[in-house]
Amino acid sequence: MMHHEPLSSQQNLAQSEDGYAQRPDKQEEACGVFGIYAPGEDVAKLTYFGLYALQHRGQESAGIAAFQGDQVHLYKNMGLVSQVFNESILAELPGDMAIGHTRYSTTGSSRIANAQPALVETRLGKLALAHNGNLVNTGELREHLLQRNCNFTTTTDSEMIAIAIGSEVDSGKEWLEAALSAFGHCSGAYSLVIGTPVGLMGVRDPNGIRPLVIGTVGSHPQRYVLASETCGLDIIGAEYLRDVEPGELVWITEEGMASFHWSPKPERKLCIFEMIYFARPDSIMTDETLYSYRLKLGRQLAKESLVDADIVIGVPDSGIPAAIGFSQESGILYAEGLIKNRYVGRTFIQPTQSMRESGIRMKLNPLKDVLLGKRVVIVDDSIVRGTTSRKIVKALRDAGATEVHMRISSPPVTHPCFYGIDTDSQDQLIAATKSVEDIAMQIGVDSLAYLSWKGMLESTGEDPNSFCSACFTGDYPILIPEMVKRSKLMLEKMQKAEKVVTV
Repeated sequence: MMHHEPLSSQQNLAQSEDGYAQRPDKQEEACGVFGIYAPGEDVAKLTYFGLYALQHRGQESAGIAAFQGDQVHLYKNMGLVSQVFNESILAELPGDMAIGHTRYSTTGSSRIANAQPALVETRLGKLALAHNGNLVNTGELREHLLQRNCNFTTTTDSEMIAIAIGSEVDSGKEWLEAALSAFGHCSGAYSLVIGTPVGLMGVRDPNGIRPLVIGTVGSHPQRYVLASETCGLDIIGAEYLRDVEPGELVWITEEGMASFHWSPKPERKLCIFEMIYFARPDSIMTDETLYSYRLKLGRQLAKESLVDADIVIGVPDSGIPAAIGFSQESGILYAEGLIKNRYVGRTFIQPTQSMRESGIRMKLNPLKDVLLGKRVVIVDDSIVRGTTSRKIVKALRDAGATEVHMRISSPPVTHPCFYGIDTDSQDQLIAATKSVEDIAMQIGVDSLAYLSWKGMLESTGEDPNSFCSACFTGDYPILIPEMVKRSKLMLEKMQKAEKVVTV
């Protein structure tokens, strides 16, 4: 089995001390997963490109496990997909089937041991697992596994799922039965690709909170691909077949693909933030590209909060489709006012103090001749803490904008996520503690308006009840244990305590 190269102590030090350890002022997606069953194809290389297309879902670590009969070849390391792999490494990952993962940590610290795929030894051979999502019952699951004398090498819930399946295999079950049994002990959000010596599994939790799609590659009917988004299929020329459904397991072997609906009460609650921001605009969800959905959000935003202005600009890249929609609906000219440096990435080198003080310029640079003397509507997909928004507004004013009106193509984020998005605790979310007027004052805009919750959901054209929008409402579709809640819902606890005191 091929092992990963460990990071040097200097790299670890740089990681902990450089700017990339600082929290970005955006919600961060957890992970991207990819799996392929294609005998005769270069599965490692196809997985590499699939992960390359899913890089936006996690930039911390990447890994590929390739299955060649009973052998598993695994390579994983910290960094971007293009930094972790090269031609010679991929050449050492032969096989007929592979799974891959690109990670942004939500559970478990940022270190090489927590990179995925997770690998577990069982009586039937090795199992490799890649996970997008977050379990909410890790304490309970850990206790269950400890009672079975299971050992852990990482701090991730993903490894716990793999160990849970391995434990069921070791108790005498076959792969399929073992996996279905293990999922009975898992609560939370999980989209999984699982490699075994005899086949590939794709699984979604009963609420389907995180996406997972199935594609076919080549003319052979038994060559299947699994990916977090359809853009992961497009890059390798695979055809989109359908989504893995909530509470479904697909089992892909040399006999083809079989489907098992294992949850007694599946109820789709797809994360609405996948559609607003996380997934790539060229990916398809709910039968249209997310670019088209984001255009609709912008149109709806203009209907709800029109303002007199000269130009509409978007915050690159995620705010641009909604900005174009706002422009189309309002008749206000769309322009590019901010240019993004797409090659900043995650540098190990600290910017100088003067560079930090200049704010956002490493990533976004304003076009002064476009903005000078203009009343500007700037459209973004969300405001989490407000720090980046304030810097952007200042940069626009410094470039000569006479008025800055901010429009947000989602409602105010008031609650943290427990299902696989890395969010601050509630007291750090600006909309949880401040009114829209107070936020406008803090970020320095002439006016601020958010899209309504109703407008956001109606723009999907789907049943509004089929989405999770807990970050806007606090209505969590999967029960959160009290201990887990306390870790992020501090503000709610404080408010309840204050009410008790005043009574």
